Amino acid sequence: MRLRALLETEALGLRLLGGEDELDRTVRGVMTTDLRDPSRYLSGGELVLTGLAWRRNSADSEPFVRILASAGVAGLAAGEAELGDVPDDLVSACRRNRLPLFAVNEDVAFATITEYVVRQVSGERAGDLAAVVDRHRRLMTSGPAGGGPDVVLDLLTTDLDLRAWVLSPTGRQIAGAGEPLAPGVCAALASEHLAAVRTGRRGPHRISLQGITYSLFPIRGHGRGAAGPAARDVRESVLSDWLLAVEADAGDWPAERLDLLQGVTQLIAVERERRDAARTVRRRLAQEVLELVQTGAPPAEIAARLRVAAPVLLPGLGAAPHWQVVVARVDWDGGDIPGGPVAQSLLEEILVDPSVSGPEPSDRIAVAHAGGEAIALVPLPAPAGEDGEDKGPDSALHADVLLTAVRDPLQAGLADDGRLTLGVSAAVHSAEGLRGALEEARHARRVAAARPGRVCAAGHHELASHVLLLPFVPDDVRRAFTARLLDPLRDYDRRHRAELIPTLEAFLDCDGSWTRCATRLHLHVNTLRYRVGRIEQLTGRDLSRLEDKLDFFLALRMS
Repeated sequence: MRLRALLETEALGLRLLGGEDELDRTVRGVMTTDLRDPSRYLSGGELVLTGLAWRRNSADSEPFVRILASAGVAGLAAGEAELGDVPDDLVSACRRNRLPLFAVNEDVAFATITEYVVRQVSGERAGDLAAVVDRHRRLMTSGPAGGGPDVVLDLLTTDLDLRAWVLSPTGRQIAGAGEPLAPGVCAALASEHLAAVRTGRRGPHRISLQGITYSLFPIRGHGRGAAGPAARDVRESVLSDWLLAVEADAGDWPAERLDLLQGVTQLIAVERERRDAARTVRRRLAQEVLELVQTGAPPAEIAARLRVAAPVLLPGLGAAPHWQVVVARVDWDGGDIPGGPVAQSLLEEILVDPSVSGPEPSDRIAVAHAGGEAIALVPLPAPAGEDGEDKGPDSALHADVLLTAVRDPLQAGLADDGRLTLGVSAAVHSAEGLRGALEEARHARRVAAARPGRVCAAGHHELASHVLLLPFVPDDVRRAFTARLLDPLRDYDRRHRAELIPTLEAFLDCDGSWTRCATRLHLHVNTLRYRVGRIEQLTGRDLSRLEDKLDFFLALRMS
C-alpha cells in the first residue's frame, strides 16, 4: 500500500504537513518509537509513529529525521496528544530530507494506525496474491491474445501495488505501467542486470537508484536452443534476453510472491517469442537480398527484390528512396560461442528508432546473419522537397550516435571476454549501390575493430581519410615512427620548458601559414620562425616540404 492510501483513510486521522510529492512511497510495515536513534530497528519502508518524547529542543529534530531518511522509511507520523501541534523545526527537517510528515489527531490511538497498516500489508495481501495468481493463470492459458506485457504489468500495479517495467538488454523500455522510467535509469538497470548475469549471481538482482530499490528478474525464452538453461552458455542469450524491473525489494518476499513474478516473466516470454516470430519475414527478406548482392546478381533482379521488401519494411510508402547497410560482429574470447545469432538480435535492438511508437518499433529493421557477422538492411524514407523532388535522406544512421545510449549496458554484458564492433555505410539510392554499401560497411567495421574498447563503431565518412590506414599500422612500427620524429621535440620541451610540440600542431593546423599560426599562438612571427627552425634543426626535416609536413601530421595522429 502507498502513503496516499493512508492519508485518504479518514478513520486514521492523518493530516499531511509536508512531502506532497512523496505520497507514492510504498508502506511495508509500521513502527512506533520514541528513541533518539531507532536505526537498529528499521529495515526500510516503515511508517514511523512517534509521540516526540525524544525531542528535548529544536536541535534534536534534524538528527532524528536524518536517521529515518537514511534508513529509507516511508514516512513519519507525529502524535499531537502530548505536545499539541507538531513543532515547526520538525516540519522543516522533514522538508529538507524529503521525508513525508503527518500529524496524528489526538483522538486517534497509534494502535489504530498500527492495526490498519498491518492488516493491509499482511492479512489482505494473501487474498490479493491469490487473485493475481489466478488471473495470470487464465491469461497464460489463453495465450498471447489474453494480453501483452502491459496488461500483466497493470495487474501487478492494481492488485499488488507493484510498479514494473519490461526492458530490453540495452535499456529500452518495451512495456510499463504508469510513468515511464527515465532513460538513464533504464540504462543503469540494464547494466546492473547484465553484469549480475555475467558474474553468475542468482536472481532476482537488486539495485538502488536515486533512493529507490528495484528488483530485476530475467525473462528467458523457451525456444532458444534445445539444451536447458543450465546446459547453455549464458553468453548465447545474455545480450538478447529481456528483463522485468520491479520497484520493490524482493529480498524478503515470501516464496509464493516470487513464484508469481516467475509466472509473470514466463507470460512475457511468450510475448517475446511472438515478436521474434513476427521478425522472421523481415529476416528472410534481408537474407534473400544479401545473397543476391553477394553473388553478383544483376541490379534489375536486386531492385525487384527491394520492391518486394520496401512495403513490408515501410508500410504505406511503397518504395524506399534510399538504403543503408549496417554490419555488426560479436566476438567472444576462445571463439567457441557463435557470434552471428547474438549479433543479429543485438543489431535489431540497437537499430530501433526511439521516436517510433507502437507495439513493435522494429518493423523497419531487416537483419540477416552470415557466418559470424550480422547485416542489416535499413530503408530510409527521404522527404520530398517543395518541388516534389527527392532531396536525399535526412534520417540516415550515424555510427558515432548509434551506440551512445546503449554503450554502458552492452559493456556490462560483454564483460571482459566479449567485443562488439559495428560499421555503417553511406546511404545509396539504387540496387547498383548496395554491393558497394555492403563492402563499405564491412570496411568500416574493420576500422572499428582496430580500435581499443569493448564497444566500437565506425562510419563511412572515416573511410576517405588517413584514419582508415592508421589503425592497421603495426604497433611497433607506429612507436618507432613517432619516436623518431617527436621524441627529440619532447625532450627539448621537457628540458627547456619550450612548446615545440604545440607549435608544430598549430603550424600544421594552419596549413603552414605563418601569420595565422602566429595569431593563434599569440606570438610574433619572428618568434614562430625561431621555433619552427628549432623543430627542423632537431629532427632534420624541412617544414616547407609537403612530404615532411605529412610525416609530422601522421606522427602526431599516431602518438
